[in-house]
Amino acid sequence: MVTELSFTEENYLKAIYHLSSQDGESVNTNALAESMSTTPASANDMVKRLAQKNLIRYQKYKGASLLPSGKKIALNIVRKHRLWEVFLVDKLGFKWDEVHVIAEQLEHIKSPSLIKRLDKFLGHPTMDPHGDPIPNEDGVMKETRRASIAEVDIHSKGIVVAVNNDDTLLLQHLDSLGIKLGSKIDVLERMDFDGSVSITIDEGPKQFLSKPVAENLMITLTETK
Repeated sequence: MVTELSFTEENYLKAIYHLSSQDGESVNTNALAESMSTTPASANDMVKRLAQKNLIRYQKYKGASLLPSGKKIALNIVRKHRLWEVFLVDKLGFKWDEVHVIAEQLEHIKSPSLIKRLDKFLGHPTMDPHGDPIPNEDGVMKETRRASIAEVDIHSKGIVVAVNNDDTLLLQHLDSLGIKLGSKIDVLERMDFDGSVSITIDEGPKQFLSKPVAENLMITLTETK
């Protein structure tokens, strides 16, 4: 049985989960240290501690990977973080660029009954305000098929389901354009010169997205031509 973990230990498990989810490989301590804004020596000490608690598998020069017990904890932290983000945006009126830091604090609340009631109160959401899937109590996440506006065909239509980058300036820019989760997007034209894209949002006037914005804005397709 795992003893109660510190906030730092929980954050390391979450970081290993996110980093390993990108390519399915073990996470080296340098990448982990960079993610946690610490030194490789500190990251190395932590992965050894987590390995002693049978939460991760660690091999020198190969890196760290989550064991089932560690993955369960990491997914629970991710679940709490994303549920709190939904609450902050939908119920308290925070903007989607404001909630991440607050949710980082709230995700460490231990009460399972509170999270169960929060989930019920919110109507059992499956996505957070950035379009990331929310694990259920069993750690299962709903799969969504999505593509960036930069890669879909011209005249495609879709619904905004995610933003690949939670950079504050990007999210504020999307707010200024009136783009949010659930917005209906019609892709009109792509410029060969710079990769920018012209679109309509919720059948409004034509607007332009730069290539970096288009690459980070994800939609599920509802129609292609």
